[in-house]
Amino acid sequence: MKKSIFVLFLFAFVYQYSYSQQNEVKANVTGTSKAEQKIIQLSKDKWQWMSDKNVDALSNLFHAKAVFVHMGGSWGTEQELNVIKSGGIWYKKADIHEVSVNIIDKTAILLNRIDLLAIVGGNEVTNPFMVTEVYIKQKGKWKLGSLSFTKLITQS
Repeated sequence: MKKSIFVLFLFAFVYQYSYSQQNEVKANVTGTSKAEQKIIQLSKDKWQWMSDKNVDALSNLFHAKAVFVHMGGSWGTEQELNVIKSGGIWYKKADIHEVSVNIIDKTAILLNRIDLLAIVGGNEVTNPFMVTEVYIKQKGKWKLGSLSFTKLITQS
């Protein structure tokens, strides 16, 4: 009898503990602030604008002193917009697998794990990247200050 009560008590404890863990995970997933949600949406919009070659929308988003780090080099806002407009790099589709945002004062750091389908120099390529986006809040608006691509090594 004591053994049965102990097992029942143990089962109830484990059930309660696992249930609270599930709620904690859900809270972390849905617990993003409005500012974090704004940055995530801005990043999604940016990927769409890059795919559409919408340099007008991008020029409003990119800070004049922004830096862009690619596999083939790094440059500023004007060159990035020219590369997009000319089709030197056509960001056709970014499949976003993971997103995280950390906001520190007026700076937001967003990490995207993506598979990027692009046309680079006339060749279609797909690469897995961890993309770091840094946004700065100025006069109530978020501006992209840095966009860096880090190629991920995947196992076949």
